[in-house]
Amino acid sequence: MNTDLETLRGLAHLARLEFDPAHEEQMLTDLNKILDWVAQLEQVNTDGVAPLVHLSQEVNVLRDDKAHNTVTHQEGLRNAPRKDSDYFRVPKVLD
Repeated sequence: MNTDLETLRGLAHLARLEFDPAHEEQMLTDLNKILDWVAQLEQVNTDGVAPLVHLSQEVNVLRDDKAHNTVTHQEGLRNAPRKDSDYFRVPKVLD
């Protein structure tokens, strides 16, 4: 399968890419090589081959999530530069 410069320019427009004319020929050559490689892959007989779902048979063993407070409310406010009883005080950001 081969493409021409007009097809390359159309694809570049759709992908919002810009090629200078000096590099269009190189891009066209590379695109044709990619399409030839894909055509070769289409010729491979995959009958009886199970689809690959995971790259390895390894299974992640994760711990159960348990919600608990590690820092008390007072400890969280202890190092705050400005606080107001139970809350952090921050500069106003909206008018």
